[in-house]
Amino acid sequence: MKVIIVGCGRVGARVAAELDQRGETVIVIDVNQRSFSRLPTSFGGETVRGNGIDEDVMRSAGTEQADLLMALTEGDNRNALAAQLAKHTFGVPRAIAKINDPLRGEAYRALGLETICRTIILGDALVTAALEGAEATNGFVEPATAEPLRGAPIPGSLADDEARAAIEAAEEDAAPGNVVQPADGREGGF
Repeated sequence: MKVIIVGCGRVGARVAAELDQRGETVIVIDVNQRSFSRLPTSFGGETVRGNGIDEDVMRSAGTEQADLLMALTEGDNRNALAAQLAKHTFGVPRAIAKINDPLRGEAYRALGLETICRTIILGDALVTAALEGAEATNGFVEPATAEPLRGAPIPGSLADDEARAAIEAAEEDAAPGNVVQPADGREGGF
């Protein structure tokens, strides 16, 4: 399968690396050359520097022969436009657009695009985690891997400094000549 990925941010780079590792033909388009540094050194696909909504850039990436285009930039409008160009201008059978606004996602699906909305995914995962625990989210919410530290604060931390100051203040109050009287909790004493 030949996959074009528009946007080499954290999501685009991760998807590109995973598909490449599984043996798919992957071409990544991004306007920023430095974005490609997110790809692993083992990445065997191609990179194209350019705007993923520019027809000439898409043509140079071989979009006409693609089986799938994923538009994964940070902009809903850019993603929708790139996916529409791929599907309607270049005849790509499948186009997936990352859309952050659920209402826009509905509109773009009505135009024949597949969409993924992290707002919906995140909301659903958090509700499931709240009601059933992190383990019930199929890895979307990851459970803690360690228990919180208990006992003495870490030496040199703000908590350690505050604890030492409190101990010193208590020792000064307990010094000979200072008498501390217990109280009934209404005033003074401890």
